[in-house]
Amino acid sequence: MAESTEMDQLLTSFKKFAVHGDTKATGKEMNGKNWAKLCKDCKVIDSKNVTGTDVDIVFTKVKAKTSRVITYEEFQKALEELAPKRFKNQSKEEALQSIYKLIEGKEPANVGVTKVAKTGTVDRLTDTSKYTGSHKERFDESGKGKGKGGREEIVEHTGYVGAYKNAGTYEEKTKAK
Repeated sequence: MAESTEMDQLLTSFKKFAVHGDTKATGKEMNGKNWAKLCKDCKVIDSKNVTGTDVDIVFTKVKAKTSRVITYEEFQKALEELAPKRFKNQSKEEALQSIYKLIEGKEPANVGVTKVAKTGTVDRLTDTSKYTGSHKERFDESGKGKGKGGREEIVEHTGYVGAYKNAGTYEEKTKAK
């Protein structure tokens, strides 16, 4: 009975790693990238006895020639190949049980996933009170953007060019003459 629950946990871990990072995955087959991630996250790769290259070689050995993925049965064969290499001082059965214990109940880790960093530099660059020139025109005193009015020149249809100092004085000059 205890062995069947161990196998259930192993199958659950297989499915979780099989669908990791792939929205179209069904959980019945695992690709090489996820196999390498499983071995790394579950500490099957120890960089002494088992390396990333060993994991890739075993994956290539157990998969079908034309296939790019392994099934659960092929996954178990791959673990059988890696177990004696990872646990050299144990018998084949003990090594297999030890490698199962490493993987059972594990999930893909999201350690190292990039987080948004809001540092002093970002705060300084997005502080609207320090903006100068035409950029300052785009925000009101509170730092809130003015929207379209702050981005575009609003055209006055007066017939004068923008920033002309004597706008509206033409009639006065012509009447004086």
